[in-house]
Amino acid sequence: MLKIENVTFRYEGSSQPALSDVSLKVDEGEFLLVAGLSGSGKSTLLRLLNGLIPHFYKGEMKGRVLVDGVDTREASVAQLAKKVGLVFQNPDNQIVTLRVDREIAFGLENLGLPREEIIKRVNDVLRKLGIEHLRKRSTHELSGGEKQLVAIASVLAMEPSVIALDEPTSELDPFSSARIAKVLGNLNREGISVIVAEHRLDLFTPKASRMVVMSNGRIVKEGDPRELLYRGDISVYGVRPPSVVKLARRYGVQDRRPLMVGELVAAVRKGVGVDRG
Repeated sequence: MLKIENVTFRYEGSSQPALSDVSLKVDEGEFLLVAGLSGSGKSTLLRLLNGLIPHFYKGEMKGRVLVDGVDTREASVAQLAKKVGLVFQNPDNQIVTLRVDREIAFGLENLGLPREEIIKRVNDVLRKLGIEHLRKRSTHELSGGEKQLVAIASVLAMEPSVIALDEPTSELDPFSSARIAKVLGNLNREGISVIVAEHRLDLFTPKASRMVVMSNGRIVKEGDPRELLYRGDISVYGVRPPSVVKLARRYGVQDRRPLMVGELVAAVRKGVGVDRG
């Protein structure tokens, strides 16, 4: 679905590249978690996927990015938005209208879709995300979690095959963060490819089918989240394992490699893989 081939990108005015010789493939229906410290290149990587780089963020780019076989340099951001939806870290930077239903309809109106189709899509995403009660609410009155859900709804209304999110829980409370993670898991099970760049691994590693670790503009680790967290030594890149992983190591749980509290508790209770020495 997505293919990044040997991309190096340096922002205009910067002396150092934000990405250096990055290659990555994302398959249809995959849930990809992108981890790394601030400044590692996560946000720049996501901006490649819907053409914001090179169409909006100027700089020097080498290599190419293919979205469903189309080179992003040869398609507009509007065209690519039908394939890849991007949700920013701060939803206030993405919300442009004063009411929730109008916000969700905004992109569809720009595409020139018939009114009946717009109404149908707005109703569908409101129901899918469980935010029908927000339909007539002012966007300025929403909580941070509600704003993030509206931003996701606006992207989903475009019916993309891929949704990419840049640290979607960084400004949210634990309850709202868990709700966002659950929504993304549900969307992935429905067949939408999900790419999440995040610091908070505890919410997303159980849902991710693959994980990449970035450092200094490069992908330095890639693989199954359980493998990387238990055997990949990713802490050298500043990526902190979730608390469950730390506890599993403390209790000597070896073979189950739990990523959720329930998995850890079950392993400890059954004595599976527990070092009793």
